[in-house]
Amino acid sequence: MTFLQAEIARQPATWRRVAEIALQHATALPATGERVLAVGCGTSAFMADSYARLREAAGQGETDSCPASEFRPGRRYDRLLMISRSGTTTELIRLVDAVAGRLPVTALTAVPDSPLAARASHLIGLPFADELSVVQTAFATTALALLRASLGEDVTALADAAEPVLAAELPPAWPQAEQITFLGSGFGYGIACEAALKLREAAQFWAESYPSMEYRHGPISIAGPGRLVWQFGPDAGGLRAEVAATGAGFVDDDLDPMVDLLRAQRLALAIALSRGLNPDRPRSLSRSVILAAEPTSE
Repeated sequence: MTFLQAEIARQPATWRRVAEIALQHATALPATGERVLAVGCGTSAFMADSYARLREAAGQGETDSCPASEFRPGRRYDRLLMISRSGTTTELIRLVDAVAGRLPVTALTAVPDSPLAARASHLIGLPFADELSVVQTAFATTALALLRASLGEDVTALADAAEPVLAAELPPAWPQAEQITFLGSGFGYGIACEAALKLREAAQFWAESYPSMEYRHGPISIAGPGRLVWQFGPDAGGLRAEVAATGAGFVDDDLDPMVDLLRAQRLALAIALSRGLNPDRPRSLSRSVILAAEPTSE
């Protein structure tokens, strides 16, 4: 068993755990009405995007998201929410240093003694969701599950729904697809981006992601026989018929997008193994991106 396989399988358990502890972190998380910026890098940036959309949809307050490197300092926020598995990513450390003393920072990390944790105004440590695989799965969804619990969602029910998703066999046609495009609306768009990233990271596979209603505006041109279009959540825009006309397969259902992401993670693992790749150690990737110090001017 690879580390990635074990980490995918234990996600319902980590979701249940954060459902139990979410109230303990209430004072560290954004209060209703606060204007919040959620940031991360890579996978964590996609989780930040999903949280931002969920928080606004829940009427909790204006919530933006961006990768840490794309922070716009001219905007006013009441709180910065940072998501980082390792707590060592350079762009996040530079950002928290840049806003020190001006903006409260809440950090969600799997490493409570990390540089980011030491700099944060509020720390939410999730060491039980840390991972050995470079490819991130369990920490990302566990952090999002905690944030969803803080918005009043029933995360235990999501964990229950995830169990049969992990137990079911993947359709044999999916690992045989030449190319997959993931689509999502609302918070499902961040999930779609994360699904495509998992296939690129773990399996060196051609996968793309778009907002659902943007798919007609160009990307549908690559759909064809032997390829797959995967919609997170039900097909609300009538895409199935248009995709069918191209000869591509189409996937959609009523699963919560975070739950459905587990199927995409499993697919990434299956394709990686079928190609003889080590999904725990993808080429050109490391657990955390740590950049060289910026040159200083004398």
